Amino acid sequence: MTARHHPHRAAVMDKLDNALLNILIKDSRTSFADMARQLNISRAYARARVQALVESGVIEKFTAVVNPEKLGKGVSSFVDLTVAPHAIEAVAERLASTLEVVSLYIMSDLKSLHIHTLTDSLESFDAFVREHIFNHPEILSVDCKALMTRVKHRRGGARL
Repeated sequence: MTARHHPHRAAVMDKLDNALLNILIKDSRTSFADMARQLNISRAYARARVQALVESGVIEKFTAVVNPEKLGKGVSSFVDLTVAPHAIEAVAERLASTLEVVSLYIMSDLKSLHIHTLTDSLESFDAFVREHIFNHPEILSVDCKALMTRVKHRRGGARL
């Protein structure tokens, strides 16, 4: 049976699969021919292995990484909310549907949300907070920090 038939079972990965993933994480547009050359395998075998990674769910999708500053979204903020546990999923869904929220996680205490927002200015971040966070009684506390310097960040990789 394959991992596709058991969604909670991890796919079996070997060194070749990891090497293919590393190539695709660096550039998802890498051709099968280039992958094959780098790994000393046939193009058809590279294609088959990547397709198996897609079918097993290891690769969820191929996507572009966008530079937010080039889009005028230079204010990157991290917001941690404590939410009444009964409302956490509703609050998470409501905030996740906004344009400003680029990632949102429900944390293991089941009352905290960790949110990353991108806005074009502090004024637009302020407007986001006033509309979507303030005056919502199910949100019990807020901790917010704006990004100063990006030292290391992911370009692709595991969806965490």
